[in-house]
This record gives sequence, structure tokens and C-alpha cells, in this order.
Amino acid sequence: MTEPVQPPPRRFPRRVYGVGTEPDARFSLANERTFLAWIRTALALIAAGVALEAFVLPIAPGFRLGASVLLILLGVLAPMQAWFGWMKAEQSLRLGRPLPSPNLAGPIGGGVVAAGLLLAIGILLQ
Repeated sequence: MTEPVQPPPRRFPRRVYGVGTEPDARFSLANERTFLAWIRTALALIAAGVALEAFVLPIAPGFRLGASVLLILLGVLAPMQAWFGWMKAEQSLRLGRPLPSPNLAGPIGGGVVAAGLLLAIGILLQ
């Protein structure tokens, strides 16, 4: 039986890598892919919010601006979900605990629905 390998002291963040034992690399890499998916989602939300205001679209201006600001704010929240979700999942993997649920996924999803409703109403009122 092999002894668990302790991480080097310079590994960041220490509160993640300083606990438990090294999990199977496949699980850590899957966790990293989830992190990157949240980052791509953030970029898409910000790009959509900017595009709504950059292009002249047949949407009532107040509704268009509201949806645009909402999408940009959601795009700012998504990297927070990426970082804190990655940390919590990695800690859980290292400690052999069940994986946590994403805390901000619900609010981000609800915000996207709200932005869609604003746009639908804005199109109907135009």
C-alpha cells in the first residue's frame, strides 16, 4: 500500500489543497472542466448583455436595457459560482464527502428566465 502524497506547500489555494488526500486525477480534471464551463457561461451572458445594447433591435428600450443590465450582472455572478463551486467540489473530493450543489445556479437560471421575459414583453410592446 502506498503512502498518500502530500501536496507541495506552494499550491494555491491552501484551504483546498491543504486538506484530505489527492483524489483520482480524472475527478479533479472534471471539476476543472466544470469551472471552465461556468467561465464560458459568464462570457456568453456578458456578451449577450452588451449585444442587446450595441445593436438596434425592435425591443422597447426600457425592457432592452433592463434585460441587458440583468444579463451583465448574471455574467458577473457566474465566475463567482465557478470559483467557489470549484473550491467546494475539490475539497469534497479530497475529503471523500458528497459533492455540493451549485449555490448560484438557481439565481443565475432564474435571472436568465427573467431576462427572457423582459425581452419577450419588450418585443410585444414595440
